[in-house]
Amino acid sequence: MLSWAKANYLRRLLGTAIAFSTFGLGGAALGLVFPLLNGVTPTQQRQPLARRTIHAAFIFFLRWMRALGIMEWQVEGIERLGRPGQLVIANHPSLLYVVFIIAHIEQANCVVKGALLRNPFTRGPVRAAGFIANEVSETMLEQGAASLAQGDCLIMFPEGTRTKPEQAIAFHRGAAALALKAARHLTPVIIDVSPTTLTKNEKWYSIPPRKFKMTLRVADDIDLTPYRSKGSAPIAARRLNADLTAFYTRECHRG
Repeated sequence: MLSWAKANYLRRLLGTAIAFSTFGLGGAALGLVFPLLNGVTPTQQRQPLARRTIHAAFIFFLRWMRALGIMEWQVEGIERLGRPGQLVIANHPSLLYVVFIIAHIEQANCVVKGALLRNPFTRGPVRAAGFIANEVSETMLEQGAASLAQGDCLIMFPEGTRTKPEQAIAFHRGAAALALKAARHLTPVIIDVSPTTLTKNEKWYSIPPRKFKMTLRVADDIDLTPYRSKGSAPIAARRLNADLTAFYTRECHRG
């Protein structure tokens, strides 16, 4: 007879397999649907429709994982997200963090890995939503500044890729440079998952010892005036980036 712990593990493993099978099939379906929608949707409506669709799909995925008994979540200060010209930055140790934050901002733009624009299953939705590739820094800065100028809420992960939980936080300077260049608001978001799951190089079936909980906490806006008023743009960006790195190092190890 199976022990309770073994039965619980197998139940969550099955739930995880079902959840990520759903995610893969859903991604493939969206990859087929978006080119068709582009053919029948007026140009000015395509981007808002794409962002709403991705937002709704991610909400469904989170709720599906909760229904399968493999996760829970909690959010604090979510009402402060989604403002025009807002640059939202977040830490990124887990694959699920992108899903989690886009699920909580309906019309968000996002800086994503360039590989998503070349993947046949993700290319259609990513392009339709107007998401920005992080591969060429100057292009990313120009496109990000244009997005913020037109009133988007833009999400960015300054680490650039997933980092291991024990790894020191290291931010690329692009987020700081973009904030100083074009953001009306710079808002840090701290996302935590306990126990950790889907970190870098971790397979989907390496499930945690118990149901995991994701927490999203919106911190106070960072006042950009002191950084903009002193020194050259590169120096100001380095200073802001160092302060952001210190802030996240402190917040991510709090408690």
